Amino acid sequence: MPHLDDAGENDDVVALLMQQHNHIRDLFAEVENATADDREEAFRRLVRLLAVHETAEEEVVHPSARRLLQDGEQVVDDRLEEERAAKEKLSRLDDMNPDDPGFMPALRELRADVLQHAASEEQYEFPGLREKAGAQQLAMMATAVRAAEAMAPTRPHPGVETAAENVAVGPVAAVIDRTRDAVRKAMGKDS
Repeated sequence: MPHLDDAGENDDVVALLMQQHNHIRDLFAEVENATADDREEAFRRLVRLLAVHETAEEEVVHPSARRLLQDGEQVVDDRLEEERAAKEKLSRLDDMNPDDPGFMPALRELRADVLQHAASEEQYEFPGLREKAGAQQLAMMATAVRAAEAMAPTRPHPGVETAAENVAVGPVAAVIDRTRDAVRKAMGKDS
């Protein structure tokens, strides 16, 4: 899998995450517009991106926002609730066949929730991080996000939304998810 920030190295965590938000928007559109034959592969890429992106935010970004933002506790608690709800929906979708008649309506509902969540991060969390963290700290966070993504689970795990939960459950879930991905690929199904 190519780096999630293919367009170039970002030395600023906010720029990196906003670039990923744009990639997520593009992948939702790709899944919606794909032919039935291509929808599964596009959806697998979307699931993987959402899973690793949220894990990295939970491990790196949210703890920093809690410390740095004046109302950080509330801002992060609100984002974590949104993430939990989105993971539950994504997990249900992940168990569905993309040809199922209920798949596209559920995908559109998930897209609306995820895009609202991204907009809330961009409005309530990211500006404060830019204001309160220096360039060096933003760069260190971008490096930490990339490292977290490299080790993150590739499937949604509802109920695992904090840094501590990710550290406790994440490595085992990541091994299971990545093994599942390899089996799917070996069977000729893209993960």
